[in-house]
Amino acid sequence: MLSPCIPCEEPFRMKKVRIDLQHCYGIKSLTATLDFSTQSAQAIYAPNGVMKSSFAQTFHDLSRGTPSRDRIFDDRVCVREVRDENGKELPPESVFVVRPYDQDFAHSEKTSILLVDSALRKEYEQLQAGIEKQKGLLLAALKKHSKSKKDLEAEVSSAFTSSDQEFETALTRIQAELTEMHDAVFADVPYDTVFDEKVLAFLRTPEAQGVIEVYVKRYNELLSSSTYFKKGTFDYYNAGQIAKSLASNGFFAAKHTVTLNAEKKLEITTEKELEAVITKEKQALLTDKELRARFDALAKLLDANVQMREFRTFLLDHESYVSQLANAKKFRENVLKSYLKICFEMYAELMKEYGAAKARKKEIQAEAEKQRSQWETVLRLFNDRFVVPFTLEAQNRTAVMLGDDTVITLGFTYHDGNDTRAIPKSSLLEALSTGEKKALYVLNVMFEVETRIKENRETLIIVDDIADSFDYQNKYAIIEYLKDIGQSPLFKQIIMTHNFDFFRTLESRFVNYNNCFMATKSSTGITLGKASGIRNIFIHDLKKSFFTDAKKKIASIPFMRNLVEYTGGETDPRFLKLTSMLHCRPDSATLTEGDLDQIYNGLFSTKKKSSGSKPIMDLIHEQAVTCLTATAGANFENKIVLAIATRLAAETFMLKKINDPAFAAGITARQTQVLTKKFKELFGSGPAVETLDRVVLMTPENIHLNSFMYEPIVDMSDESLRKLYTDVSALT
Repeated sequence: MLSPCIPCEEPFRMKKVRIDLQHCYGIKSLTATLDFSTQSAQAIYAPNGVMKSSFAQTFHDLSRGTPSRDRIFDDRVCVREVRDENGKELPPESVFVVRPYDQDFAHSEKTSILLVDSALRKEYEQLQAGIEKQKGLLLAALKKHSKSKKDLEAEVSSAFTSSDQEFETALTRIQAELTEMHDAVFADVPYDTVFDEKVLAFLRTPEAQGVIEVYVKRYNELLSSSTYFKKGTFDYYNAGQIAKSLASNGFFAAKHTVTLNAEKKLEITTEKELEAVITKEKQALLTDKELRARFDALAKLLDANVQMREFRTFLLDHESYVSQLANAKKFRENVLKSYLKICFEMYAELMKEYGAAKARKKEIQAEAEKQRSQWETVLRLFNDRFVVPFTLEAQNRTAVMLGDDTVITLGFTYHDGNDTRAIPKSSLLEALSTGEKKALYVLNVMFEVETRIKENRETLIIVDDIADSFDYQNKYAIIEYLKDIGQSPLFKQIIMTHNFDFFRTLESRFVNYNNCFMATKSSTGITLGKASGIRNIFIHDLKKSFFTDAKKKIASIPFMRNLVEYTGGETDPRFLKLTSMLHCRPDSATLTEGDLDQIYNGLFSTKKKSSGSKPIMDLIHEQAVTCLTATAGANFENKIVLAIATRLAAETFMLKKINDPAFAAGITARQTQVLTKKFKELFGSGPAVETLDRVVLMTPENIHLNSFMYEPIVDMSDESLRKLYTDVSALT
C-alpha cells in the first residue's frame, strides 16, 4: 500500500481535467473533459498508432514546461490547453508521465527524501551546521593569511591523509603537534608560489633533485661548522623566530639575558644583539662560494615558465628555504601547520565542535540504522509483488537519511534456485528480460509516486502502456499498484493501453465502466467515446439486441457459430448454415433472415418471432452500406458486419471470375485463401490481387472470433474496413 498523505491546507483541484490539443505530435485534434469527481482513474483503450505516444509526449512536455509541436508539419500551430474545472492551467510540477519504459528515468536526489526521519535529520543537520560554520571561519582565515586561490580544505586533507576528502581526520591527526608548536616558522611562505603543480613537478625531476641534494649537503656542512647554529635544533629558522618571540613577550624589557654557548660564551642583553648574531651566522652560511654556486645552478633551472620564474624570485629573496626542498612533502606539511598555528584559535574552536558532535552523531547514526523508511517500504512492496530474479536493498540508507550522501545506492542480489550473488546494476541489466527490466523501471516510478506523497503534491499521472511486455503475474502486480495509487486523493490517473485484455482487467479490478473510453482516429482528429464490449459483448450487448438491431444480429453470427461448434461439432446442420452465411457456399443465396432467427431460438431456447424472409446475403450488404456513413467509434457490430460483407463480396467476385463450380464445391476449409490462391494462378498480379490480399489479411480474425478473443477487431479502424469494403465492391 502507498504511504498516507498529509492533508492539504487547500481543497484539491482537478475534479475535472479539460483537454484541448491540436497538432500535437500527430494528434490533429482532441477535445475531451475527464471527470474525476467520483473516481480518480480513467482508462483509455487506444490501438497502436492512434494517440498513446503522442498524448504521453504532449503531457511530458507540459511536465517539463516546454512547448509541444507537430512532429512532421512543424509549421502548423500547436494548441495545448490542459485545465482544471476552474479553468486554471495545470502547472508542470503537477503532471507526471509514466512511459512504457525509460532506461534513463531513475531515482534522484529528490526521491531520496523518502529516507528522511525529520527529527533525526534536523538534529544531525544542526550538529553539522555548527561544524560547517566554524570550518568556514577557519578556511576563510587560512585563505586570507596564505593568499592562496587553492581549495585549502582539500590541500590540508591530502597533505595529512591519503584523500582530499578527509579534512576532519587530517586536523585530528595533527592536533597534538599543533598544540605543542611554539612558533609558526613557515607562516610567511606563499603557498601558491611554492606549491604550484609545475613547481612540484620540477622538484621531483632527477635533475632538480640532484642540484638540491648537493646544495643541502654543502649547507649541512656549513651548519655543522657554525659557531651557534645547530642542525634541527637551532638553525636560523628557529633562531629568528626565537628572537621575535622573546622580544614580543617582553623578555629583554624585563632585563633578562640569553647566553649563547660556544668556545666562548656570549651573553645577549637586547633583541638587536641577538639579531646581529643571527645575521652574522646567516651571512657566513650564504656567502660561501661553493653554496652560492649550487644555488645559482638551481636558479638557472628555474627559468622555464611564469610559475617557475615566480618561484625563482621567491628563492632569491629566501635562499634559506632551499634546504627544505629536499623533502617537498614534509615542507608542505610544515607550511600548512604554520598557517594553522597562526589561526590556532579558530582551529581549536573547530576541533571543539568536532568533539562535541562526534558522540551524538554516532548515537544518531545508530538510531537511524534501526529505523525503517518509505524507501524500504517501497523496496519491500516491490520485492513482494513483482516476480523478478533479484531482490533489492538500500545500501547507503543511513548516509542519505542524515544528508552525508544525496542519492541512494541500490544493492542487487540475483537469485538462481538456491544460489545467490550480489551483482552491480550493469551486470543485472544484461541478464534481465525486457519485462524484468521494465519491472525495475516500475520501481523508480514507485519512488516518484512516494516522493509526491511526501511533498503532498496533487498530480495528474499519465500512464502509457506500462504493463506491455509483462507476464501475467507482473501485469496484475502493476494493476494492483495502480489501484493503490487510486486510493490516494493526491492522484488522478489517465491510464492508456493498446492491450484490450489489460483494458478489460483495469475495468474489472478498479476503474468504473463509465470511466473507460475508447480512442478513435479519423481524418479530422481523435475522439474519446464511452467504452462498450469490455465484458462479454455477445451476452451483454449483441444477444440482447438480436431481434431489434440488424447489425448486431449479423455480428452475432460468428459467436453463434462458435457455440454450435463447441456443442454440436462441425457437422451440425446449424454450423453448416452459419458457415454459409459467412462464406459464399452453394446454399448461401437461399438462406434467409428467418433461418438465422430459427437457429437463435433453438440455440437459446427462446420463441421470438422471426423478423422475415429477406435473404441473409442481401441483409448483410444492406447493413454494410449503412456502416459506411456511421459515426466513428468502437462500433464492434459495424466492424464485424463490414468484415463479413467484405469477404462475401471478395468471394463472389473470385467465384465469378474463376467460374469453376466443381473446384468451388471441393473447397472444405479456408475458402477465402484457397480462392485467392487460385485467382492468382489464373490471372497473375494486378490491382485486384492487391485488394484481395488485403481481404485475406484483414478479415479472418475479425470474423472468426468469440467472446474471449476479439481484440484484433478492436484494433482495426473504421476507416480501414470501410475503404476495404468499398474497394472490394468496386471489383469487376
